[in-house]
Amino acid sequence: MDIKRVAIDAVNEVIVMTVPHMDYKGQVAKRINEKMPLATVKGFRKGAVPKALVEKQYGAAIKVEEVKKVVDLALERFLQSERINLLGSPLPKTVENFSWENEDLNFEFEIGVVPNFEIDLDAKSNVVKYKIIADETMLNAQIARIQKQYGVIVSKDEVDLGNDVSGTFVNEIAGINNRTTIDLEELADAKVAKSFIGKKVGDIITLNTKNLFHDAHKLMDYLAVSHDDVHDLDVEVAFTIDEVVAHDPAALNQELFDKLFGAGNVNSVEELKVKIKEDAEKHFATQAEQKLMADVQDFLIENNKFDLPKEFLVKWLQTVGDKKLSPAEAEVEYNRSEKGLRFQLIEGKALAQSNIQVNFEDLKSFTSVSIRQQMAQFGQTNPTDAEVESIVARVLSNQDEVKRMSEQVVADKMLKLFVEKANPTTKEVTYEQFVAAMYNE
Repeated sequence: MDIKRVAIDAVNEVIVMTVPHMDYKGQVAKRINEKMPLATVKGFRKGAVPKALVEKQYGAAIKVEEVKKVVDLALERFLQSERINLLGSPLPKTVENFSWENEDLNFEFEIGVVPNFEIDLDAKSNVVKYKIIADETMLNAQIARIQKQYGVIVSKDEVDLGNDVSGTFVNEIAGINNRTTIDLEELADAKVAKSFIGKKVGDIITLNTKNLFHDAHKLMDYLAVSHDDVHDLDVEVAFTIDEVVAHDPAALNQELFDKLFGAGNVNSVEELKVKIKEDAEKHFATQAEQKLMADVQDFLIENNKFDLPKEFLVKWLQTVGDKKLSPAEAEVEYNRSEKGLRFQLIEGKALAQSNIQVNFEDLKSFTSVSIRQQMAQFGQTNPTDAEVESIVARVLSNQDEVKRMSEQVVADKMLKLFVEKANPTTKEVTYEQFVAAMYNE
């Protein structure tokens, strides 16, 4: 058998294979001999059919089956021996003048190859590490929300100042149909807010989405539209009122403090603000870290250019998965996943040149933190060390879990390395400023 690689460009190749008849004819003959005692042809007793007729009836199908076995095995061994770093898997290519009646058969397979590139982890970046501060305005707003949440709810017949109004926004042409509850203070125009006063359940108010709220991003929550639409959305929506409620705010007293944070943990409004600030900034830190990681990934992708076999991968995507994709659907899927693929290749290259290793203590520590986080999600905020260590030991006794955790530890170390190399500039911002930065506004 003759098998070789033919380079089309740096990331596309064709594997060309010639299968001579001696590589499959023996197995075909054996299969035909095995078929003879079982063959049935009209006019002959079972088992008494002449070999020539058996070959005529079954020979072509048997040849196809046996040749495909030879081709599949040869292709697998060739890929292993050549140590080709594939993207996707080989795709059969139509061979001109191919015929199964030929004795020597030619096959071709398209392959996509991982590009050869170098990465520069020390390149200068403009990545920013945000530190989000809960300012006084935010703290006061959060306290007001707490008072409202824990206050007494009173159902009302008609809308008055300070009420919450529930209902459904509809614009069929724009595909808007979303039930929500509006805080009238969120409305940007006092005249629009005033238009709700005196309205009753069942009334319909027509509103324009342009500059409807102080923050255009609120359209994402209230109208269930995407971020891509919020700034340019300028349509009329009908809001049908179905409920009006007033809130008698809860008093800022010890009973409320204990209800929120446990007996004696908060004893004054100032201590309440400290606690809210602490909790909010802890939550914000997680969001800021996620943005930092995303920005570092974007920087690495932008700073490390290389070609991908897009045309091949789009064709390959049409062949994988339970649902076969059309060319247009495969193109969409490729565009959706290209960024992740590029970062995966960059990460692999960085891993190869950075000598990052994982020892058992790394694995144990990472697993312990993961377990504590999972337990906290289910209300177990203070598990004992013995409880956690017992679960860690059980998890790490499973080889599949060890492999999964090891991959996560490596990914975590890689991201920390990338952040360190990016050397981001720290910047203190309010949450509103952070949101604007997150959406590049």
